[in-house]
Amino acid sequence: MAGIEVLSPLPGIFYHRPSPEEPAFKNPGDAVNAGDVVGLIEIMKSFNEVKTEHAGTFTRYLVSHGEEIAPGQPLALIDG
Repeated sequence: MAGIEVLSPLPGIFYHRPSPEEPAFKNPGDAVNAGDVVGLIEIMKSFNEVKTEHAGTFTRYLVSHGEEIAPGQPLALIDG
């Protein structure tokens, strides 16, 4: 199966979890459906969901939780 990168639509800070107390949106081996949320991007105190466009199996995040990101940067990898 080929790896599919989930790309950042915006610059900002990327978060794996919806809040510090909650688990990550996805963990390695989790099933992913098109439209699933895999992270949040904070930009100017607004949070934007990052959704997948493809179904498959979540492999891993490619950036750290809380890392500054750029538009078009790969954020996560899905086997699809």
